[in-house]
Amino acid sequence: MAQTTWLTQEAYDRLKAEHDHLAGAGRAEIVSKIDEARSEGDLKENGGYHAAREEQAKQEARIRQLAELLRGAQVGEAPSDDGTVEPGMVVTALVAGDEMAFLLGSREVAGGTDLDVFSERSPLGAAILGKRVGESASYQAPSGATITVEIVAAKPYGS
Repeated sequence: MAQTTWLTQEAYDRLKAEHDHLAGAGRAEIVSKIDEARSEGDLKENGGYHAAREEQAKQEARIRQLAELLRGAQVGEAPSDDGTVEPGMVVTALVAGDEMAFLLGSREVAGGTDLDVFSERSPLGAAILGKRVGESASYQAPSGATITVEIVAAKPYGS
């Protein structure tokens, strides 16, 4: 079952372009590499052939991942800057006493940044979803411990 993922229009367009390239010109490029390597002879000892086939498998997996993500995407504007935690927000919070900043949403929204990302369906994400700056929540960690979270800031990603 596909999960809904919130994406900005920019993120959706970027992912759609990647999907279209990989499913079109990208596939043609990899088929060409495989054919070229195949023409080099014995496939058992042909490193180029095996590398191209491995690259093809990774590319096909990415095409499937993108297709599933795009199929279940909810495209919209960035959330409003009202201090309420929702998907698409960069949240600064005191988590078990330590301050951390992260994006609530999908890794795909964050693009090439090194920002940590938590899904709104994760224990942390579910606990803080809808909370406002200054409010606290708690969730149960996999270890069984109860973790307290206080929202320090919540700003739309990219602002």
